[in-house]
Amino acid sequence: MGNVHFEHYSDGEFQPSFEESVRGTRVFLIGSTHPSSENLMEMLLMLDAAKRASARHITAVLPYFGWARQDRKDKPRVPIGAKMIAKLLEAAGATRIITMDLHADQIQGFFEKPVDHLFASSIFLPYIESLSLDNLTVASPDMGGSKRAYAYSKYLESDVVICYKQRAKANVIAHMELIGEVEGRNVILVDDMVDTAGTLTKAADLMIERGALSVRAVCTHALLSGNAYERIEKSQLKELIVTDSIPARQASEKVRVLSCASLFAAVMQSVHNNKSISSNFIIQ
Repeated sequence: MGNVHFEHYSDGEFQPSFEESVRGTRVFLIGSTHPSSENLMEMLLMLDAAKRASARHITAVLPYFGWARQDRKDKPRVPIGAKMIAKLLEAAGATRIITMDLHADQIQGFFEKPVDHLFASSIFLPYIESLSLDNLTVASPDMGGSKRAYAYSKYLESDVVICYKQRAKANVIAHMELIGEVEGRNVILVDDMVDTAGTLTKAADLMIERGALSVRAVCTHALLSGNAYERIEKSQLKELIVTDSIPARQASEKVRVLSCASLFAAVMQSVHNNKSISSNFIIQ
């Protein structure tokens, strides 16, 4: 672990400093860039400090890459936030990026530096297998996640169903329909993130109405903002399985947190030793 000190000013400004030499070394800076924006600023300032201290390689390890939902112009006069964050990280000094389950795979193309894109499936699939569920069906809570759901179903040799949703506005679902049969099935919903939990809980309730025996969800990044925990507790979800890519706001009997530390540690070691990281992927 590096020796880093943060100086805080009374107005909220902060300044990181390395209290040891990093000249000519390989530095790994670990931190998710979830809101508030202080997490992003902390990463940017640390990258700049490492660059100006003459570190040889500076790898930004982002278990959760924030602002990834802004990966395109979906209406006029809006930014492409994910592209801007990528450029900021590179300008600050990152020579490599390690991250997990980007909201959209094409975000890798926003970087000019190498990106190691990891998948939480290597964490989730062994846990799902340990449940020994019969009549298993994998589900996607929306059309955009169908590719991920199909990858899980291929590995687990299960059926697939898709939820089709229409949004009234961000984080508000106007209508949801189910494509496929879930009667008599144990369902695993798969998604890259859970924010307000509106989509997941609505999907779970709909599936139980259609005859599903149980509904669980695996989501890599647990934003869980607003009244998400309350929704989960009141829903038909039997269990929500997430990683610790984002610190949990509170504990819940329905939320199981699986650590992603060993996955990132193994990849960081491989990167440092210039070895392949392919062995860390169960599915791609």
